[in-house]
Amino acid sequence: MTGAPARLLAWLVVLATLLTACTPAVDLDETATERAITSSSAPPADVDPALPPTPTATPTPVPTPPAVPQAFAVNLYQEGDFVPQYTFDWCVAASIQIAHNLIDDTGGGSWADPAQQGELWEMARARSSNSFNGANPLGWAQVLTEVGMGPYTVVSIVDRDEALQTAARAIAATGRPVGLVMWSGRHAWVMSGFESIGDPAQFPEFSVTGVRVQDPLYPHGSGQWGPSPAPNTLLTPEQLATQFVVREPRRWSSDLPAGYLMVLPLAAS
Repeated sequence: MTGAPARLLAWLVVLATLLTACTPAVDLDETATERAITSSSAPPADVDPALPPTPTATPTPVPTPPAVPQAFAVNLYQEGDFVPQYTFDWCVAASIQIAHNLIDDTGGGSWADPAQQGELWEMARARSSNSFNGANPLGWAQVLTEVGMGPYTVVSIVDRDEALQTAARAIAATGRPVGLVMWSGRHAWVMSGFESIGDPAQFPEFSVTGVRVQDPLYPHGSGQWGPSPAPNTLLTPEQLATQFVVREPRRWSSDLPAGYLMVLPLAAS
């Protein structure tokens, strides 16, 4: 029986030697880590590595809708700005006084004195030239400029809508009123404000829907041309057109085209 245990012990030693030879030399954890690194660097199975990367889509910008003209208004008039003409000849002088009151918001007092109105008429007449020896729009504009409300100039515009747009644009830009030559050149009004669809500063093709006026002849009016509107009346362009009509060139204005005549404020240079 002593030989059998010896042989059994020998076989166990041989078997242990064989098992030791089959054990891998690399640690199992290191092998797993290496395998994970190798697999993470490989491209996905469904992507062709020869193709360029797919670009990221850029959102399409939403266009800004165009601005829509809205109701717009300017009104320079305050209570006490209106002055009547004290004679039937002094409409230009009264219009100069009204213009001063519309412009002057300093509280320095209104121009309404009859003696001053007479002096302003003489000033305007001295700077005018026509066969009637009265005050015309050229003298009107020059006096406005000289007494510190200018600069003003005389313009004649063939189309009525364009004339009203020009007047409204000037009022909005300068904060000063416009002189309107009425009755085909026989009378003077002051345009002290307007209403429109669209701000003239934003919409070149805005439309004037109403005109604020001061007629120094109020409340008398004219049997031929119609009644004088009350101070600060808002007239439609069609209502204004019954008295604001085309002015044909005269001797003193032969260099101006036939059209709607206005004494227009200019932006100070």
